[in-house]
Amino acid sequence: MKYAILDDHIVPEEEVKIQLMDRGYHFGDGIYEVVRLYNGSFFAMDAHLERLFSSAAKLDMDIPFTQEKLVNLSTELVKKEALHDGAIYMQLTRGATPRNHLYQRGEKPILTGFTLPAKPPVEDQKQGISAYVTDDIRWLRCDIKSINLLGNVMAKREASDHECGEAIMHRDGIVTEGSSSNLFLVNDRTLYTHPANHLILNGITRQQVIELAKKLDLQVVEEPFPKEVLAQADEAFVTSTSIEVTPITTFKGQVEASLSIGTVTRELQEAFASLIPK
Repeated sequence: MKYAILDDHIVPEEEVKIQLMDRGYHFGDGIYEVVRLYNGSFFAMDAHLERLFSSAAKLDMDIPFTQEKLVNLSTELVKKEALHDGAIYMQLTRGATPRNHLYQRGEKPILTGFTLPAKPPVEDQKQGISAYVTDDIRWLRCDIKSINLLGNVMAKREASDHECGEAIMHRDGIVTEGSSSNLFLVNDRTLYTHPANHLILNGITRQQVIELAKKLDLQVVEEPFPKEVLAQADEAFVTSTSIEVTPITTFKGQVEASLSIGTVTRELQEAFASLIPK
């Protein structure tokens, strides 16, 4: 990485400095998006930016840029980095003000962005991963893509400590999602996933998989389900921008089970691959 976005400019990476009074630094008072770049083209950029603006509105935060401006900045950054495949990270915090829990409206937000190397986890997609079932200790507005991710980080660490690639979280026994992904179960060619309410992040890949499933004449049920159901699934997989569609073959922790990678998961992997710019 040699360059970065800072407000409405592309600057050398070393010129981007954290402001001591940035509310993102003190309170996690900010939002972000990660957008994949395949073969030189952004993937689902409009959907990501719509969610960014939605998250900002939910936090009573202004975005002093149009979606067109953010696309132009992202395009310019990718061009300067000569990036063909990877991702771009965009972050917006409420701004730099004297430290106070009470925020003031009308402050100037701080926009930053940078590129990331990114490749699909091909082996995980072929072989599947283990997932660790644990408590969901996050706040109650998981629909906002906030930079305050401490609960997610702790769950991911716990999963890794048990040799699992993802944590699957539940609130009082009701499964929500992964620490950095959305979860789907499959039974009798029907997909089951938690509804897109305040308890999960409505992932862009999640939305695309639901649409693909409908085109494949698969039933999709968006309802809460208890963690015990995990052991009864025919198939399970997780979705996100970085992992696309990745099967789960083992549940560990509070639920223990082994699953096969089934035909529905493979169909959805193929259908998702067809969306990627060649």
